[in-house]
Amino acid sequence: MTAAANAAITIHSGYLPGAIGSITEMHAKYYARTAGFGQYFESKVAAGLAEFAARLDRPCNGLWLALHEGEIAGSIAIDGEDLGKGQAHLRWFITSDRIRGSGMGRKLLSAALHFCDTQEFAETRLWTFSGLDAARTLYEQEGFQLVRQYTDSQWGKEMTEQEFIRLRLHSDT
Repeated sequence: MTAAANAAITIHSGYLPGAIGSITEMHAKYYARTAGFGQYFESKVAAGLAEFAARLDRPCNGLWLALHEGEIAGSIAIDGEDLGKGQAHLRWFITSDRIRGSGMGRKLLSAALHFCDTQEFAETRLWTFSGLDAARTLYEQEGFQLVRQYTDSQWGKEMTEQEFIRLRLHSDT
């Protein structure tokens, strides 16, 4: 992606019309191609996103969208409610094929983690599965540590699931 094209990508904080459909579509297409997921996965993503979007008016929840030429081309969310106990849940982190490799994933992750630190969540958790090496590298560079790995079929197919945790960065000021 050229510098000019990369400059045309912006981050929007909050919901935009079409976000649930766009985020679901990016997940469905990417994971069908790379992991063999199907309708079950897509339905689960859509249902979870719809439930979460209804709670975006609460200050502990956040959504960031990468916009490329006015279209949603990436997302990340922080759900500050579903885990309870001062824990943030990082969810729906993805970029479309057209902006993958542009550095926008790193910018989305940075925005979400800045939100977590500002909200003073004690920790941020995420669940993923093995084989997503580029995402894992980003997570680890931002202080996430793999704390558990297990086999599960929650997405309609047996996968090696992974749980990562990042403890809040404390300021000395």
